Amino acid sequence: MKDTAKTIAAILIGIVIFFLLNRYVSIPSGIPETNINTAYAFLAFMAAAFGPIAGAVIGFVGHLLTDAVNLPSNGTIWWSWIIVSGFIGYAIGLCRRRINIEDKKVDIKDLLYFNLYQIAANIIGWGIFAPVLDILIYKEPADKVFLQGLTAAASNLITIAVLGSILLAIYAKIKSPEKKQTSN
Repeated sequence: MKDTAKTIAAILIGIVIFFLLNRYVSIPSGIPETNINTAYAFLAFMAAAFGPIAGAVIGFVGHLLTDAVNLPSNGTIWWSWIIVSGFIGYAIGLCRRRINIEDKKVDIKDLLYFNLYQIAANIIGWGIFAPVLDILIYKEPADKVFLQGLTAAASNLITIAVLGSILLAIYAKIKSPEKKQTSN
C-alpha cells in the first residue's frame, strides 16, 4: 500500500513538473512545432525511478495538459504526440527492472541500460509512431512529420542522455543504502 501511495504521489508531482517544463523550459529547434524539451529528461528519470505505468501516465497526461493549455495558439490537441509521450514514458520505465535505483548507486552499466532503453524508445516513438500517427490522424505530409519526429527523437536522445542520466545518478545517490546508513 505504501508503494502504491508513493507511486501515485510521484505520478501527480511528475505530471505537474512535466507540464511546467514542457510549457516553460523548451527551446525552439528551428523545425516548426518541434522544440528541444527538458521535460523528456525528467519523464525518463521518473519512468526509470517509478516504472512504466508511472512513466506512461506522466507522459500522456502531462502532454495532454500542455496541449490543452496551448489550444488557443495551436488550434488542436495533438493526440499523436500525446500517445507517443505516454509510450516514451512506458518504454523507458521498463528499464526499472534492470536498474534498481532504490537499492544501490547507479553505475556505468545502469546508465548504459537506461540510455539504451531511452534511445530505442525515442527512435521508435518519435521516429516512427508519431509521424505515422500524424499522417493517419491529421493527414499531415510525410516529409514534414518525419522531419519533426526525427528532430524530436534526436533532441530528446541528447537531453535524456545528459540531464536524465544526471537526475538518475543524483536520485540513486540520495536513495542508496550507504547514504541511509550514515544518516541514521
